[in-house]
Amino acid sequence: MPWQQKIRYLIGQPVGISLTNGQGTSGVLCGTSGRKLLVIEYLYQAQFTLKQYDFYMIQDINGFPPCQNQQPLY
Repeated sequence: MPWQQKIRYLIGQPVGISLTNGQGTSGVLCGTSGRKLLVIEYLYQAQFTLKQYDFYMIQDINGFPPCQNQQPLY
């Protein structure tokens, strides 16, 4: 499925994004605006930023898989 068709299912979810320059990023997908993908990314401590990625920069987008181990770690 083309990544553009995945957007509606992934809004509000944690995603990984492959960029056309070979880099990648991850965050929570907020939506789109004017052919830009809006993603909240973690900076440091308790700071987050809303980043915008032009559609032409995106190669693919995928939701995070569920955790395999649902038991508490202690």
